[in-house]
Amino acid sequence: MTNGLLGKKLGMTQVYDGEGRLIPVTVIEAGPCRVVQVKTPDRHGYEAVQLAFGEVRERKLTKAELGHLKTAQVPPSRWLREFRKLGDVQAGQVIKADLFQKGEWVDVIGTSKGKGFQGVVKRHHYKGGPETHGSMFHRAPGSIGSSSYPSRVWKNKTLPGHMGSERVTVQRLKVVETRPDENLLFVSGAVPGATNGLVVVRKSKKS
Repeated sequence: MTNGLLGKKLGMTQVYDGEGRLIPVTVIEAGPCRVVQVKTPDRHGYEAVQLAFGEVRERKLTKAELGHLKTAQVPPSRWLREFRKLGDVQAGQVIKADLFQKGEWVDVIGTSKGKGFQGVVKRHHYKGGPETHGSMFHRAPGSIGSSSYPSRVWKNKTLPGHMGSERVTVQRLKVVETRPDENLLFVSGAVPGATNGLVVVRKSKKS
């Protein structure tokens, strides 16, 4: 087996737990994922399991990609990712949402929503200047360094720039409910990314 699988974020909803509390959850279409390749230390230098998810038409892939998938008799798939190998697993095997159990803790990895070019108030939570009395200083970053020395801007200054559209990991989310027959996971709280975005769900490092 593996320590995780690929999925697609379907959106958010609410469910009640056994004590009648309302819990916000993210619904994830987790799998089914097919094992494309089992990497071994002898041949590849490390141990891992490569999974495929999201079937697509053949014309969407290159001949090299199609040949790689056909070796394991896996249909054309959009995404390939590697996971840690746990126990015995074979190429062509199907891994479903029953990999996770209710009450288990997971880490979810996704690509955050892109916000484009943003200023320091939105990007770095600057307070900004007075909004009234003609101050002429509202949402600008202000002074950012010295003059004669070092005569440049220091690295890692919190300045305007591209925001979002980056890999984000949310750790230790609880699996509230699983529906293996529908390939669905209900995970407490929010996970990064937009609806229908690819997410990686794996067993939490912080159990």
